[in-house]
Order: sequence, then C-alpha cells, then structure tokens
Amino acid sequence: MTRKPNKTAIGNRLFQSDQRKGQIVPIASASVMEAKEQNTSPSHFVGQGWQISATALIAIRFVQGWIYWGGGSRRFIYAPQKLDPHAGHWMAYKFQTAMPGALLGTGHIISFMLQHFNLLYAQLVIFSAVELLDGAMLMTGLFTRLAALISVLLAFVLMLLFGWQGATCIDEWTIAASSFAMGVTLFLAGSGSYSLDQVLLRKNPSLSDKKWYRWLSGSFPLPLSDQAFSKLALAFTGITIVFVVSTYSYYRGSVFTPFHGGPVSPANHHVSLSNAFLSTDGSVRVHLYVDAGTPADPMHIIDARLLNKSGHVVEKWDGNTLKSLSRNQFKNDYAYQKVLPSKTYGFQGGVGSKATVFLTGQHTVPVSGKIYRLEFTSINDHHWSIALAH
Repeated sequence: MTRKPNKTAIGNRLFQSDQRKGQIVPIASASVMEAKEQNTSPSHFVGQGWQISATALIAIRFVQGWIYWGGGSRRFIYAPQKLDPHAGHWMAYKFQTAMPGALLGTGHIISFMLQHFNLLYAQLVIFSAVELLDGAMLMTGLFTRLAALISVLLAFVLMLLFGWQGATCIDEWTIAASSFAMGVTLFLAGSGSYSLDQVLLRKNPSLSDKKWYRWLSGSFPLPLSDQAFSKLALAFTGITIVFVVSTYSYYRGSVFTPFHGGPVSPANHHVSLSNAFLSTDGSVRVHLYVDAGTPADPMHIIDARLLNKSGHVVEKWDGNTLKSLSRNQFKNDYAYQKVLPSKTYGFQGGVGSKATVFLTGQHTVPVSGKIYRLEFTSINDHHWSIALAH
C-alpha cells in the first residue's frame, strides 16, 4: 500500500511538508508532486508558474548583482585608489565629469559636494558600499526584492548623473536603462528556490506568515491577489517604458525627432565663457567652464585673441605663451578636474572643470567707449568668444 505524504498547511498553504524527504518545500514544488500523484497538469497550479519564472531569472539576478558588486569591489578591493583622495584617479574626478549633462538639477548638487570634501568623500564611500552589498544580496538571493528595489534606485541615480555620456553607444544610458528594467523584473518575480531567502525560510518556516518577509525577500510571490499583482506589474512596466524611452529621446532623439548628439555632447568639447573683464593694460580675466565633451581626453586651448569691434587683433596669446602661464593664473573652482597649462601646447581642462583665467597683456588698450571681444580657439579649431566688460 502506497504511503501518502502528510500535507500540512503553513502560512496559508505557502508550504507543504514532505515526509518522504523530511523537509518543507514551497507550494510551487509541492504542487508538482500533487500533479504527478493526481495525474493533474502542473499548469493548474499558479505556484508552479511563478517558480519556473523565478528560476528562469537566476541568470538575470546574478548579472544584475555582478554589475553592482563589480563597481563596489573595484573601489574597496581591487582598485582602492579610486577611494583615495590623494590618488590621481579617485572617484571625485569621474563624479565631476558628470556635472555638465546631469539631469533634474543634480549638477548643482555635484558642484556643492565638490566644494565640501567631507560630504563628497562620505557620499562616494556610501554609494560604493551600497553597490557592493546590493550586488552581493542579488547574486546570493538575500532579501532579493529589497535588493532589486535598491538596484532600481541606483540605476535611476546613474541615469540622472551619467546617462548623457558615451560618444558612440551611449554606454552609460544602456547600463542604467538595462539595470532599471532588470531590477523591476526581479522585484516582481523574486528569487525562487535557489537563494538565501529560501535557506532562511527553511530554517524559520514561520517567516512565511510575515507579509514584510514576502515583500522584502523572494521565496514566494508577492502577497497580492492576481488582479492586484497584475496592476502592480503593469504600473512598473509603464514606469520602465516611460523612463527608458523618454531618456533615450532626450539624449539621442530617434523617437519623435531625428537622431541628435544630445543637449550636451559626449564627444565634442565645448567651453562656456562668463565674467570677462578687460583692464587698460590689455590684461584679461575670464571664467571658463568645460561643459561638454568626452571625459577621456581634456579640452585644449591653443590660441587666445583680444579683438576690437572691427575684428582686428589687439592682443594675442599663442600656444607657447599659454603653455608658459603660471598656475597662479588659473583660479580653479574645484580641486579635482582643473584648467591648467598644458605640458605640450596651450592650456587644457577636463570635462566639468571651471576656472577663472588671467591673461597678462603686453600693450596698453584704450577702453573708454570701445567694444572688445575675447576669442579662444581649441586644438580642434573650435572657437568660443565673449564680449568684455571694462
């Protein structure tokens, strides 16, 4: 006579005990046993469908976790100089390059932190630690839904800060958009059986009755009716579609408008000039901001000219003269990416750098009733100019 398993409901039948194996298994797994014993199709059991979906997403969960684990582990373990303020490539430099194209006013937040070291350092360490821990939680399936929501938030922040960068394949946008969608999917699906969430549940089955555990972990479907879950899933899907399509349209067009390079070019350097002043001895003071271009290479200015109303050159500073300028003639706003004399020709500045530049004149310049312009020329033959006050 065949011995039938004793099925004990725990937490609204979320678990069943299998006396043949002496362990507690999720309803999804139990439903398969029931289906085999009763000759019933597993498709009749909703739990089985959820379990298959969660298992199918293990690869996605691991990759999503590895992305963030990789970012955090590089800074804490493999390349600690990224968190060393005395190193040449610590995170503040990259953080500063995000400023020109950052969305929703976050560029002002970056600027503020760059001028307050303690706040900046704490933020970079905390952000890196969150990436490290969140990645580990996703890869191992520990409080999977909580980790998935954190990854969505991280992707959102990364999109606001760095989404505009990437001259050819909009790399930063691609990473942020993909991570956002994967995080949403993992929150809805959970982690399934192959996770630390499941290990915790086996050690403490009473967690199955805790709604907070079902919302934060991934061992079960969310504690919602089918209708409520569908509404939640469709809402998250709609948010994801709007987020991905709108940011892509803003950065590159190709949705409602033709393709474009974005409001802030990630490829071509641009310089904004302001607060320009001319002295009677021909000296010039001007504020310069490198507000576009690739972070991989600095912008180079190789020629500066003072022009009168007719466009005639009144004063000129060629590349050798600019190269020979003293560092004291560059008053930088930030301590990281700086505008400084080049070692080869002219002067240079990384993306996000801001500085007041002082150019010494060689001739007396009549300023009363006169109109003058200062013009800079880059190594790529780009020109930027500004009218001078005096």
